[in-house]
This record gives sequence, C-alpha cells and structure tokens, in this order.
Amino acid sequence: MRRFLISIFALCIASFAVAEGVKAPKIVVGPYIQACGQNEFTVVWQTDCDAVSWVEVAPDDGTHFYNSAREQFFHTIHGRRAVGRWHTVKVTGLDAGTTYRYRVLNKGVVFNPKSGRPYYSEGRGSDVYRRQPYRMRTLSDKAQTLRFAVGNDFHDKPEILEQLFSKDVITPENYDFVLYNGDMVSKFETEQRLVLSVLNPSVAQFATEVPLFVARGNHETRGACATAFSDYFPTSTGAPYYTFSVGNTFFIVLDGGEDKPDNDIEYHDLVRYDNYRKQEAVWLQSVVESPECKNAQTRIVVIHIPPKSSGWHGEAEIARLFVPILNSADIDLMLCGHIHKYRFSEAGDTTYGCNFPIVCNPNRTRMDVVVSSDKIAYKIINTEGEEITNEISIK
Repeated sequence: MRRFLISIFALCIASFAVAEGVKAPKIVVGPYIQACGQNEFTVVWQTDCDAVSWVEVAPDDGTHFYNSAREQFFHTIHGRRAVGRWHTVKVTGLDAGTTYRYRVLNKGVVFNPKSGRPYYSEGRGSDVYRRQPYRMRTLSDKAQTLRFAVGNDFHDKPEILEQLFSKDVITPENYDFVLYNGDMVSKFETEQRLVLSVLNPSVAQFATEVPLFVARGNHETRGACATAFSDYFPTSTGAPYYTFSVGNTFFIVLDGGEDKPDNDIEYHDLVRYDNYRKQEAVWLQSVVESPECKNAQTRIVVIHIPPKSSGWHGEAEIARLFVPILNSADIDLMLCGHIHKYRFSEAGDTTYGCNFPIVCNPNRTRMDVVVSSDKIAYKIINTEGEEITNEISIK
C-alpha cells in the first residue's frame, strides 16, 4: 500500500510539473475577420505554440467588456476542441448591420505522452483592460448603399498594400469590407511568405476590424502550400468559390484556377483544374437559380482571371463554362484582375461574349466601389495618386 501511495504521489508531482511547464501562448498573426455575413463572422489568428482557443463577443452598448460574462465561441472540429497554432472561430447568432466587440483567447496545451491527458497553461488573450476591445460590424441586410475596396496582383509587395490600404483610409466608417482579387503572392511556397506579404500588413492596417474577402488568383495555386489556401481564408462553402450578400447586392466569388492547360510543364503534374472548373460550374448553376441571387437588386461577380474564349486556356475555360451561366443571371458587373492593366469592357462586347460589363483592375492599385440603387461607381487609385473613374447603370 505504501509503495502504491508513493507511486500515486510521484505521478501527481510529475503531472504538476508538466502543467507548470506549459507555455502560455502569444498571438503572432492576426486576428483578422473572414467569412463575414449578416448574422455571423469568422476570426482567424495564429499563436506561437499549440493551444485551444475561443472568442468572446459583447454588444457595443457602452458597458465595460468585464461588465458580465460574454458569450463564448470555440474552435472545434466535428465536436472536439481543436489544438494547434492556427485558430478559426465562427461567431453566429448575430444581428445584421450591427457593431460588436470581441476578444480572442487561448490556453497552451501539451499532452502527457503516456496517458494522452492534456495539460493547460494559464489563459491569455487580447487585452480589454488597458485598451479597447476589437470591434467589427456585420454586413447589413438593408443597406441601400455600400462601399468596398478592391486590390489585386500585389505579388509580394506588402509596402504597396500598406500604402494603398492604410488604416487611415480603410476604416469601418468608410468601408463595408475589403476584397483581394488574387495574386497577392507570386507563389504560395511557404506559410511565412503569405504571412509577411499579405496577412501581417493587412492586420496592421485594417483586417482586425474590417472584414476581408479573398478570391484566389492563379499564383496562389502554385507552391507547396497551395492546397492550404482555405485554412487561411475560410469561406461559407469551404471552397475558394462562395457567395455573400450586403443589402440588395449579391456577390458571387469564383475561382478560375490556373491560366494554362493542366499538362503544362510549369505545374509539375500537380494540377487538375479542368475537372475542378466543371464541378464549380455545377455549383454556379445552382447559385444563379437560388432565391438569394434572383431576388437581389444588384449582382456582382468576382474572379481573378477574366473570360476570353480566344485567350489562354484558363480564360477560355472560364468563358466556356461560366459565362453562359452568368449571361442568364442578369449580372451587373464582373470584377477581374490578372492582366496588370486597366480594361473596361462594355456589356455585349463580342470579344468576351458577356452581356454584362467587365472591369479589370490594374496591379498595385486600390479600387473604391460604391453601389447605390441605380448605379455602380468606381475610382481606381495608384501609388502616385492617379485616378480612373467610371459609372455603370444598374439594369
């Protein structure tokens, strides 16, 4: 009995030592807002060690964050709390067009190698004692006017992103959201490349409080980390193509895949985008037949690569598979990038076969878009302050 008690005591001491040695996590990337909707939003961030995580949400009602217990939302996978360095927490049950306060929290985790039992560090999170909590606003279901900013083809130039999407410009009061339309990196070789080129500068400027939507470009499909794209940019569908609504405007975000044939030597036999686009076209057909699309006043399509039947393979496949479906859906505007220069194509332009207008935003610019009841107006600004403006009447 004495030996048994000694063994139990030794085990408890060992367990206590492991628990005492668990590192308290620090946030090293984020948080940033993804998959924002009228009644929900998702928060993504990274810690410097394995942790469990959660988000606490409070109304923006003037009370201190510590006034009462705030609702908690956890990072879970199929019912089990996720342990890792990247954290994705979906917050639900919110009111449309409403400002909320939030903070993110973590507890470091290590597992006993023999028993599998978890041991936790003290909890740590974003400070709501010495500073204001983060704020965000859900997308409105009644907005008559909306404003958003678009950027694309930055190709690993965070300094340009920071200049054009400065926190002095991109504020919740001025913009409903920001949209990146592809090729923010030239090749998705490492996580660190995405963090340094896109995530850190976006968080430093706006992405903690202004929702960020992302369309995948063809350069994000390249590199060893390409298949992890959705881990950093979760969507409502779980795929790089998805939809969302703001007021009476319905957005369809498409993924054009690569721009050359699947068997091109540049892809090292790692891509199968022809079949992927066919599957996406089936999804797109169901989208344009949905009440959300049909009942919208304005419909905007976002895709990095513009359609062109006589162009490169990706352009031709987009024209063949997506355009006939979109031509039947009363689309008001398509937003593209990819060609690194400004191009505006009127509805009915025979070169592209689209009965809706297409705007190709130049590389390394910011496009400010304002959607009202009767028109879509946009202004394109480059780093020298030069501007291009245009207005499109809504059908």
